[in-house]
Amino acid sequence: MYPWEKLDNAALQSLRFRDLGLRLESSLIWPEVQALYTELERRDIRFKPHVWLSTEWFSPDGVPGIAVPYFAAHRRLQRLERSMMDEVEGGSSRWRLRILRHEAGHALDTAFGLRRRAAWREVFGPASKPYPRDYWVRPGSRGHVLHLGHWYAQSHPTEDFAETFAVWLQPKARWRREYAGWPALRKLEYVDLLMRELAGCRARNSDRSVLAPLDQNNRSLGEHYRRKRRALSRAERRYDAWLKSAFVSASVSPRAVPASRLIRELRPKLRLTLLARSSAGPYLVDHAIDTIRQRVRQLDLVAPGRRRDSERLVAALLERVIGDVLRRNREKYVI
Repeated sequence: MYPWEKLDNAALQSLRFRDLGLRLESSLIWPEVQALYTELERRDIRFKPHVWLSTEWFSPDGVPGIAVPYFAAHRRLQRLERSMMDEVEGGSSRWRLRILRHEAGHALDTAFGLRRRAAWREVFGPASKPYPRDYWVRPGSRGHVLHLGHWYAQSHPTEDFAETFAVWLQPKARWRREYAGWPALRKLEYVDLLMRELAGCRARNSDRSVLAPLDQNNRSLGEHYRRKRRALSRAERRYDAWLKSAFVSASVSPRAVPASRLIRELRPKLRLTLLARSSAGPYLVDHAIDTIRQRVRQLDLVAPGRRRDSERLVAALLERVIGDVLRRNREKYVI
């Protein structure tokens, strides 16, 4: 028990990160860290990335380790994160382990200098390529694996490798069958050969530094969320006109159901409807739902009228978004 567990959200946000007193070894995510180490051992990969608590998920350039966010450590902090951001990245054990596998790919790249290999660059591209703020996705592309969602492997060569490694690492993975006929299979086969070569080897880079550790962070949780929400407010506004024509401001109808909550509650049904109606795959449907849900929250929009009418309205709106993505990418991928 921590003294802050029973605090309300306002009181909890007044605390500094260092005041939380979290310990990784007794945290919610520790079993997943141990599971990751077990998966690496079963592949005879002796390198184990060190893990520490910070404010976000990341693996730093030059340091073969993994930072995990504070809210992955405790359920009370997960509830705060969901309340403030409407979602928790890594909100379940399975999701946390998927992210850890991805970050382990980055750490392994750093530990063994994989990106410097000519064969690595031939398969994934140059790691020196500028990292984009936004990336233009090709939803139907079969040149990349599908792991974390939002076609993350398409964003950069290093992310492509990390996602491919994560798919390869999964226990009892059937990637040869699942990716048969895909150009991405060549990447998985390369990773398979590369990991066999590294089996039993010691890492070249064993730097155990930690960046932005939580126990040295003097920022309050409240300030962290204010900064995070300001950053999100600068997100793409492509569909704002559509959203404002479908929903109204909370100031106009303060008792109406928040549009973000409605979309979250309707998500399973919306997903099935959109998959049946459109030629889009599940990744594109999920991407559209997540994009719209996040934006209506930022705009503080609500859904007036009856729930049944709102459901039809949201489905039609998401179809427009999916159609827009398909049109903008028509020449770049195969549906």
